[in-house]
Amino acid sequence: MARRKKIYEGKAKILYEGPEPGTIVQYFKDDATAFNAQKKDVIEGKGVLNNRLSEFFMTGLAQIGVPTHFIKRINMREQLCRSCEIIPLEVIVRNYAAGSMSTRLGIEEGTQLPRPIVEYCYKDDALGDPLVTEEHIAAFGWASQQDMDDILSLALRVNDFLSGVMLAVGIKLVDFKIEIGRVYDGDFQRLIVADEISPDSCRLWDMETGQKLDKDVFRRDLGNLTDAYTEVARRLGVLPKNASPITKPTLIN
Repeated sequence: MARRKKIYEGKAKILYEGPEPGTIVQYFKDDATAFNAQKKDVIEGKGVLNNRLSEFFMTGLAQIGVPTHFIKRINMREQLCRSCEIIPLEVIVRNYAAGSMSTRLGIEEGTQLPRPIVEYCYKDDALGDPLVTEEHIAAFGWASQQDMDDILSLALRVNDFLSGVMLAVGIKLVDFKIEIGRVYDGDFQRLIVADEISPDSCRLWDMETGQKLDKDVFRRDLGNLTDAYTEVARRLGVLPKNASPITKPTLIN
């Protein structure tokens, strides 16, 4: 295969030019970061698991009519995706208080919220991805009012889907973040779910024990991150029930 041109490298993924115009290849790394990359490590097998889990979620969303950038999984670590213009916002949906919300508002972690709360953060690592309001978003032209209406609708549809999928396998969807991209069909613009959906971008707790099955395992030194992600993949049927934690890429094709 010809050497691909790297477009961008982030904390957990590398983007390459795709084989056709309007496509990109998304490569999942084993790097784990927390606290705005102040804590770093390489977790063997993490990228393989996130690739498969993100494929599972994106495919499920497409089946219920939620548009995404995902086209197909290429191999253990790579996906072919539609190229899009990323809106510079992290869209966070919270069902239970946790993490920064608990710290900011003094709400005990695990408290169920009266309804799903959608928050927005400006995507800028140097600034620590600060929380912003719709007023900031409109004033600085990051998204129009119509965009914001569409983003809110997409975020809540994703929440409904993920909550149901997780509930069915005994997992509580505490919160998650997504990114939204713009694609153009001629003069017509539409918004799609982009980036990834994986335990890296969700808080997932076992409904009976409260055990954390997401990146908080790494953030808070609660155990082995690959074991936690493998458990999520097993429950969802992405991995066989008897699968061992991934330490070699040959375990998933």
